[in-house]
Amino acid sequence: IFKFLGAISVDLGQDRIKPYLPTILTPLYRELNSNYAEQDPTLKNLSQEIIDLLKKLVGLEAFSMAFSSVQKQANQKRAMRKKQRALQTVANPDIAARRKLKRHKNKAETRKRKIESLRPMYKAKRHRSHALKDLAMVE
Repeated sequence: IFKFLGAISVDLGQDRIKPYLPTILTPLYRELNSNYAEQDPTLKNLSQEIIDLLKKLVGLEAFSMAFSSVQKQANQKRAMRKKQRALQTVANPDIAARRKLKRHKNKAETRKRKIESLRPMYKAKRHRSHALKDLAMVE
């Protein structure tokens, strides 16, 4: 997709690409700013190359305006999601409690996995799955 965006950008040229610049920059910005664990470094390098290409193609000023608008939009979305999560905690405490229990359970499992990888002889006790019991709310 990134190669396609780069090719389209070069094909359209400087004047015709400007209206589409924010649309093209959105996935590139998302890839550059992502910090998830299984991130592919080749994708990050490719997105950086395409951003440099766009910068040369449209000029620094037009690129900066489009990039800042994309950045601002991403920050607004992030803030909106955070606000909605906080409101959901107040509005639906049972859903928030379930989410918190799930997070704690995952954290404990991660800790056990990490200990097992560091000390192969040690076997951590695993939580036995009782399907109906796990679904019930703990009071």
